[in-house]
Amino acid sequence: MVYNKETESEPRIYGVARTASAVLTHFLCIVFTVFIAVLSRPGTSWFSWHPFFMTLAFSFFMTEAILLFSPYGSPIKRFPHKTKGRVHWILQCLCVSCAVLGLTAISYNKHLNGKPHFTSWHGLLGLLTVCVVGLQSLAAVPLIYHSLAKGWSLAKLKRYHAASGLVTYLLASASLLLGLSSAWFTASVGEYTWYLSALCSALNALVIMNQVSSAYTAKKRLQY
Repeated sequence: MVYNKETESEPRIYGVARTASAVLTHFLCIVFTVFIAVLSRPGTSWFSWHPFFMTLAFSFFMTEAILLFSPYGSPIKRFPHKTKGRVHWILQCLCVSCAVLGLTAISYNKHLNGKPHFTSWHGLLGLLTVCVVGLQSLAAVPLIYHSLAKGWSLAKLKRYHAASGLVTYLLASASLLLGLSSAWFTASVGEYTWYLSALCSALNALVIMNQVSSAYTAKKRLQY
């Protein structure tokens, strides 16, 4: 069966809505990252670097890395897919670097204060997320240099990478939400600000989930 692009194309309003959601996601991830930077005041203490770097990693770099492939909100929409892939990998490397710095900062801060490490769900999930993000970035190398993955088709590698990347992003979003429930954050903001902050992370996760799932639904249609 031949795929008919015209009959299967989505209504215009759907495209407008998805463009608006992508633009909103860009805005929210920037505003949320700046808000946490102002709130934590990086440099005032070792702990202050933890929320700053973690938010920069997961809310900004990781979100922007995935939005590069959005057909509705990519800032480099007209660039070749190969270029998008390389920029995506660079942003993910920056994400890993910031996440490691954030993890180092909180670990050293706990060491200075004689506190136990990774005793909360936020700490455990955060550690798991940093490890998974690092592995995810390393696993993406064969997508750039396909000769390293002999016996694997590029299409299959992309499919597995997208699926595991979505799981990684959801882990990062859950870690951020647990961080919003920490004693530091709840003591620093009011009730309405807390709900708005949680809404930012939740909305970003929903948009990314929709982007990935829509991309692979469209690919399946093309196969019929």
